[in-house]
Amino acid sequence: MSEWDFSGLSAMFVNCTLKKSPEVSNTEGLIDASAAIMLKHGVSVEVLRAVDHDIATGVYPDMTEHGWERDAWPDIYPQVLASDILVIAGPIWLGDNSSITKKVIERLYSLSGELNDKGQYLFYGRTAGCIITGNEDGIKHCAQNVLYSLQHIGYTIPPNADAGWIGEAGPGPSYLDPGSGGPENDFTNRNTTFMTWNLMHTAQMLKDAGGVPGHGNQRTAWDAGARFDYENPEYRS
Repeated sequence: MSEWDFSGLSAMFVNCTLKKSPEVSNTEGLIDASAAIMLKHGVSVEVLRAVDHDIATGVYPDMTEHGWERDAWPDIYPQVLASDILVIAGPIWLGDNSSITKKVIERLYSLSGELNDKGQYLFYGRTAGCIITGNEDGIKHCAQNVLYSLQHIGYTIPPNADAGWIGEAGPGPSYLDPGSGGPENDFTNRNTTFMTWNLMHTAQMLKDAGGVPGHGNQRTAWDAGARFDYENPEYRS
């Protein structure tokens, strides 16, 4: 038995493919590789294919309050908040993240003004990473956008928190296609493994510590007048 037991942790992978189920998603192929490591060490894993759900466009928690007839997001985001680990996974199109990836990030951002019990932004105390797939260049470009967005709303990003696979530039085999070389690619496999373990380690550290310490980062305290040792430049000697 492994010495590493993360059975108290939960993870959610959001697959931002453009393909509705049951169409094969190459992104999900790489998700499976990361999820398998987590499951082996006791993490509870959920995978959600965002395009299968009627998620409205917008930057409010419930877009039915802003003119949309339907919005699946209010049923989805409690699952996100219940997860210690979030992995946004998606394909590259035109050198950038998919439209579904952008929509999911916008809906996460819709909650960024909410606060936790400490008065911090809601996503504090959770960790996140990303997976990118495609057959054109852009893994690092797409990852930096996703990881910046996630840390901006409060997620803790561990070292080496991105992984991906791209085939030969231009039309060609995708990750799960026979002969693509994707599942055998050592660079991809190494990065996926490092990302997965760093997510588990960081999530466990945050859980054991009770989240990020609640000092110097509490919106409620700042609004009440606390300045946490910040000195207004006008009064500095």
